[in-house]
Amino acid sequence: MESQDTTKVPTGLTLYSQAAHRASKEVIYSYSTSFGMATRLLSKDIRHHVENIYALVRVADEIVDGSAADAALSAPEIDPEVELNAFEQETYRAMRLGFSTNLIIHAFAVTAREVGISKDIVEPFFYSMRQDLTETEHTQETFDTYVYGSAEVVGLMCLAAFVHGGSYSKEEKITLVKGARALGSAFQKVNFLRDLSADFKRLGRSYFPNVNVSNFDEQTKARLVADINQDLKLSAQSLPLLPKSARAAVTAAQLLFTELNHKIGNTEATKLIETRISVGNFKKLSLVIKSFLGAKP
Repeated sequence: MESQDTTKVPTGLTLYSQAAHRASKEVIYSYSTSFGMATRLLSKDIRHHVENIYALVRVADEIVDGSAADAALSAPEIDPEVELNAFEQETYRAMRLGFSTNLIIHAFAVTAREVGISKDIVEPFFYSMRQDLTETEHTQETFDTYVYGSAEVVGLMCLAAFVHGGSYSKEEKITLVKGARALGSAFQKVNFLRDLSADFKRLGRSYFPNVNVSNFDEQTKARLVADINQDLKLSAQSLPLLPKSARAAVTAAQLLFTELNHKIGNTEATKLIETRISVGNFKKLSLVIKSFLGAKP
């Protein structure tokens, strides 16, 4: 009797991994229209990796800042720190073994093992998530550590998926790493500015060192916007080195956050702390189309 062709009718671990990916895919399109739109510009062979990475990051963030706290209202025994620790250890275990009963972690582990995401860039991410449980104000040192772990290493994870199988010189690798880190940093800082008031009022948290809603003024805003523009300028330098399969999607994300930062710069500081800046869906779509057609930041 002929054996079944599992490439056409998957079974066992192959089917399980496909189901895990579908669970991860649902996360990105449920939580982020912006990243969801940009991700659709990725080629199919790397899109699922980015979806898997995003899902792990999103669930970890929900543990420290979102749904876990809501769940604890009716189940006080839920402890976000305990949940995060268990989630982290299961992630490492799955990366080592290639299997997890947690579908989101399993999907991430499949990606990590395939494209070479190592524990040394996953650990800083969980360290930063743990900072959210204990830190309400940051020094410049703790801020830099937080941004690296919460955002820059996520850029490095995605970069691993983008360049997997490619050949690059030492200098090109350095440029790509700098670009991935800079873009992740810009994303995070823009979101900090967009959520300044909500973070302070709802979470009692201020990310930027010595900055909160009571002392946020035009000078402070201009300084932070300029810093983000420097990150965006640095990240743009690496775009030509990305494979075509990823370049349009990363360009779309770059253009979107450049537009957000521009809007932040043009919004009065007093209004910025009361309003969350966003880009309309039509504008997002136009930026995606421009990226697809080869526009440059």
